[in-house]
Amino acid sequence: MTYQHPLAYLVGLEGLALLRGWAGDFDREFTLERLAEVRALLDDPVLAAHPGVDVARADPAAGYRTWASTYDDQPNGLFAIDEPAVEEIFDSLPVGEALDAACGTGRLTRHLVARGHRVLGIDSSPEMLDVARRRVTGARFQLGDLHRLPVDDGAVDLVVCGLALAHMPDLVPVMAELARVLRPSGSLVISDAHHELVFRGSVVKAVGPHGEPGLVATYRHTIGDFLRAALAAGLRVRRCEELSRPASITPDPSSRPATSAPAQPADVAWDVWPWSLLGIVPRAAAAAWEAPAIVVWHFERPV
Repeated sequence: MTYQHPLAYLVGLEGLALLRGWAGDFDREFTLERLAEVRALLDDPVLAAHPGVDVARADPAAGYRTWASTYDDQPNGLFAIDEPAVEEIFDSLPVGEALDAACGTGRLTRHLVARGHRVLGIDSSPEMLDVARRRVTGARFQLGDLHRLPVDDGAVDLVVCGLALAHMPDLVPVMAELARVLRPSGSLVISDAHHELVFRGSVVKAVGPHGEPGLVATYRHTIGDFLRAALAAGLRVRRCEELSRPASITPDPSSRPATSAPAQPADVAWDVWPWSLLGIVPRAAAAAWEAPAIVVWHFERPV
C-alpha cells in the first residue's frame, strides 16, 4: 500500500527544483522563490488539512482493462516521443517475421504491417487485443505473457516491445524470453517509460471495483538495469536514446509565469493527480519535470 499526499508531492517537486538550483542550473532569485513557495504550501489550510490517500498496487490487467476502450483516443504524449525514433529503427531493418510483444491495441503493430512485416501481436489483456483486432488488419493477435511467449525458439527476425517493461519487476527473465525467439542477427526494439518519468508520478491508474484508489504496479528500471539484462541474454546494443518531451510542450522553468498571482490548490482529488497539482507550483514543476520521458533501445542477437 502506498500513501500519497498532495502536499508531499508539491514539496517534492520543490525539492527537485531546489537541487537543480544547488547544482547551478538556476539563479538566486529562483531558489529564494522556491523557499518562499515551500513555506506558503506548508501554511496552506486546504493542503495541510488533506488526509492523504492510501493507494493499492494493482495488476496491470486491471488498469488496461479499464483503459483499453480509450487508449488510442486520449492524448498520450509518450506516443509522439517514442514513435519517431522507433520508426527510424524500423526503416533500417529488412522486412521479415515480426513479433509485437505486449502489443496492446496494436499501436506499433500497424507501423510494422505498413512496412510489409508479417506480424504476430501478443498481449496479456483480452480487452486490448479486442481493440487491436478491430483497428489493425493484416496482423495476427494472440493472448500471451511476456514470460512465456507462444513462439518457437529463433522464430522471428524482429521483436518489438512498447511501453510495457516498466510493469515487470525483473527485466532479466523477460529479456531472456524476448531474446529466445529471435533468429541470429535479429533485432529487439524496446520503447519504455524512463525511470525518471515513473519517479515523477506518471503511472497508470487502476481504480478498484468500488472506486478504491489503485495504481498499476510500475517499476523504475535504470539504463544499467536494461543493459545488464540484455547482456545476460546474449544481446548487443545497437542504439540507445533517452528522449525528453518536445521543448514546445515543456515550460521554461527560468521564465516567470505570465501572472504573479499564485495558483490555488482547489483541485486536489486523487483521480487527477499528479497532473492537477502541477499548476499550483508551475516554475518548480517545470524544473522538476525537465527530465527524460522515454528510453528507446535497439538490441541485436549476434550470429
